[in-house]
Amino acid sequence: MQISTFDKILGFVFTGLFGLSAVLQYNDPDPILWIVIYTSAAVVSLLFAMNKINNKVPLLLGILCFIGFTYLYPSNFQGFDLNDGDIKTVELGREAFGLLIIALVFFWYALRLRGKLKI
Repeated sequence: MQISTFDKILGFVFTGLFGLSAVLQYNDPDPILWIVIYTSAAVVSLLFAMNKINNKVPLLLGILCFIGFTYLYPSNFQGFDLNDGDIKTVELGREAFGLLIIALVFFWYALRLRGKLKI
């Protein structure tokens, strides 16, 4: 299925955003894992923007990211700012919501590539 100009622009925007997120992970407590996750999200976004990816890839990775979100989501979410609570809980919340953002974007890609979502 051919994607729209809007989808191409969206794919390139998320390529940049996920790429920037990967770069910003250098000071994370576990940087390698998150650099790989965000770099992979940037690559999938680039492939989507270039219409060079099957809809099953973002769907499967989106499901995995959503599972990661539910696994990491802290039982006592305290916000995103370090002044809001315990540093470990805040860090888990940030990581969980990063995975949720990736999952939602990938679900959008899968639906658009499948032709099920019209805009």
